[in-house]
Amino acid sequence: MSEDTESPTAIGLDGPTGWSIAGVGGGTLGALAFGAIVWFVDPEVIADTLPAVYGLEQTGLTGWVLQAIHGAALGLLFGFLITRAPVLGVVRTDVETEALARTGDGARLVAAGFVYGLTIWALLPVIVLPVLAGAAGPSGAADFPGFAAEILVGHLLFGIVLGVVFAALVDLSDRSSQAVMESSSEDR
Repeated sequence: MSEDTESPTAIGLDGPTGWSIAGVGGGTLGALAFGAIVWFVDPEVIADTLPAVYGLEQTGLTGWVLQAIHGAALGLLFGFLITRAPVLGVVRTDVETEALARTGDGARLVAAGFVYGLTIWALLPVIVLPVLAGAAGPSGAADFPGFAAEILVGHLLFGIVLGVVFAALVDLSDRSSQAVMESSSEDR
């Protein structure tokens, strides 16, 4: 009996939820944590500026809903990327450094979330949003504080929360050797 080593169960994508639900849940919780930091420092960013980017009514509720939607979408993208063979291979690779070798998949997923949050910060509020705001003309989006420290910290917190939730809900342990042992015991 031949085992497909590329199937989700062979590479260990298992857990109480699938990667998509874990990504959406982690992204939503991460975005709400991020929003809380921004709200504490400058509530107008969530209440006014975020809805203005979309030309929507500037209310706190609208801003929070948009914040959660952004987080869910970015969390889904994280789940998709982290479970693809090239990225999953990097996360699960054996390393020469003793400190990194002792980390489990959970710690590596949290680190991947941190890097993902940093990447999202570098791409969206620092590069994409100013370009979109400039193309659309004067709007509330031009006032979005992309380089503000709370935006950077918020994106890093988003990534960490996303990584923690994803690690708690998805098991990345290597099942290929376990599947081979089970199939050989069935053949006896």
